[in-house]
Amino acid sequence: MDLDSIPPEYHGWWRITETSQWSSKFLDSLGPAMLSLTGQADRLRMHCLLAYVNCKPTKTGVSFTWEGAWEYDPMSGSGRVTLGKDGRLKGSLRIQAGDSSTFVAVRAEEPDEPIAEPPSYREKWRRRW
Repeated sequence: MDLDSIPPEYHGWWRITETSQWSSKFLDSLGPAMLSLTGQADRLRMHCLLAYVNCKPTKTGVSFTWEGAWEYDPMSGSGRVTLGKDGRLKGSLRIQAGDSSTFVAVRAEEPDEPIAEPPSYREKWRRRW
């Protein structure tokens, strides 16, 4: 196996079903909460967060950094995941200089419609006028 490739047991799309920090009520505000771990053009969507993800394998799972926007505010952070014995992904997500949360995800199919790109801060002001 290539040292830079995502292990097959992690590779693919994951549906985020719960977080420890943020309410599950709004988890799917922008569409189903999803994380892709493919090693190419990966994405994260949950609550009001849309982000690009860069992931890499580790000895115990996969770690990643992300960059995007929470609503229109630019944000970035990091995360890591491990595979539980039950087949669910157990992870943590950290916002740079902000909150952190654990999360649980289950294997999923790639969404029919692509996850939208994170909005730019400039777009925030265009929409107001």
